[in-house]
Amino acid sequence: MRFLLMSARRLGLPRRAVSQILLTQLAIAGGVVALATVLFLAPLSAQLDDQAMRRALAIAQSAAADPALAAGLLASQASADSPVQASAERIRRATGAEYVVVLDLDGVRRSHPSADRIGRPVSTDPGDALAGREVMEIDEGTLGRSARGKVPLLAADGEIVGAVSVGIAYDSVRERLLGAIPGLLAYAGGALAAGALAACLLSRRIQRQTRDLAFSDIAGLLAEREAMLHSIREGVIALDPRGRVRLVNDEAARLLGLPPDAAGTLAGRALDDVLGAGRTTEVLAGRVTGRDLLTVQGARVLVANRMPTQDGGAVATLRDRTELEHLSRELDSTRGLIDALRAQDHEHANHLHTLLGLLELGLHEEAGQFVTEVAGAHRTTAEQVTEKVQDPLLAALLVGKAAVAAERGVPLRLAGTTLLPDRLVDPGGLVTIVGNLVDNALDAAAGSAAPLVEVELRAEGRTAVLRVRDSGPGVPAARREEVFTEGWSTKQPEAHRERGLGLALVRRLAERQGGSARAGEAADGGAEFSVVLPEALR
Repeated sequence: MRFLLMSARRLGLPRRAVSQILLTQLAIAGGVVALATVLFLAPLSAQLDDQAMRRALAIAQSAAADPALAAGLLASQASADSPVQASAERIRRATGAEYVVVLDLDGVRRSHPSADRIGRPVSTDPGDALAGREVMEIDEGTLGRSARGKVPLLAADGEIVGAVSVGIAYDSVRERLLGAIPGLLAYAGGALAAGALAACLLSRRIQRQTRDLAFSDIAGLLAEREAMLHSIREGVIALDPRGRVRLVNDEAARLLGLPPDAAGTLAGRALDDVLGAGRTTEVLAGRVTGRDLLTVQGARVLVANRMPTQDGGAVATLRDRTELEHLSRELDSTRGLIDALRAQDHEHANHLHTLLGLLELGLHEEAGQFVTEVAGAHRTTAEQVTEKVQDPLLAALLVGKAAVAAERGVPLRLAGTTLLPDRLVDPGGLVTIVGNLVDNALDAAAGSAAPLVEVELRAEGRTAVLRVRDSGPGVPAARREEVFTEGWSTKQPEAHRERGLGLALVRRLAERQGGSARAGEAADGGAEFSVVLPEALR
């Protein structure tokens, strides 16, 4: 291609891709038509020669089959007014042959279109015909080049008494050939015109598709596209109309957890085969529609957008929102703790005012008892949590959540069977699971008749079992699997975050550790979420 482009520039040919394609197509069409014409004319000439020789032979055979011709040859001498000459001329005029020559066994002419040649030997060897063989040939004689047919002349008893030679003027054969050329050229011209029209139509279509660019421009765009796709920090996946992968850039392979070298080996494979079943596949395939759709792939939270292409395919983009989502959840936790501290500050101020009033009234004994009760209540809550949940991260989380729950008017308590030693393999993962489940339980229980959230954490060998129960409306049996789907939520999204990710992350984290997450119904009504994590403890 590069050689062709350089040659086109040297010859002054147009540089636009559509112009070069049109010229190439016209040249190919013209060459094919010319080659077809030559290939047709070559066998046509041979066919016309063969037809002329067979016609001459047929005339000679018909003449030799006349018994009167052989009888006249035996009964008369060579002369211009002999019956042989009269019969031969009659046959020549009737058939349009150039000559009909009858010769005897000595090769002497008994008939000829030129009477002065009668009685002279023939100019070509008559040996084959006099020997009883029929001959077809194109040869040069006294009357010029002709197509000839020679047959033996037999008497009534079957004995060879001479031969008949018939010639067809070769000029007539050439005229037939030349006469066929205009018609052939007309057909060839029609074929060339049809090919040129098809080439023009195809070139116009290519012009629309290539935006009238030159080959060098197209090559430059392809190079720029490759550089851009593999350098941007946004995942890009291109799909064909049948849902098969056309392109996966490096960032998309990283975000989707594909091998680093998989981008070049996935072309042509179905998206379901590459990613497997799940929401990510549904979003990228267009079976879930919308803008900025959230999905969880492995431990990553992704934002996907899909744009159809003109050929029926699509291009999907992926952005990593994992860190933003973590920051959002940390912000929620921080805001909850601030609210709890604000509530505690307000409560502390009330306690101080109460204490001041008792002291001013001189009720010193009551003041001491009041201080003891307030301090003991806070100490009891923290001691109860740390006694049953010995991991410091989880204990701190539950103490903070208890303060938030108290502010919201929802009691948060630990089940009597709760006991979790400080031997967790992945405390951070369990903190995320507990935090999401407790937040959802507080939202569900708030506003119920008898609000309550109960957390149960216990160890069974090396397996950690978590259950969070609430007094909310519960989860219908038909939707207990749907609640773990990314993007599913009954709550209105807040300004700084999306809903429908918490439970999806809980299940993904549990499954990543070989465990499970289930939704059910609590004994006293409401919802109960259970998480089982095998090999979670050392």
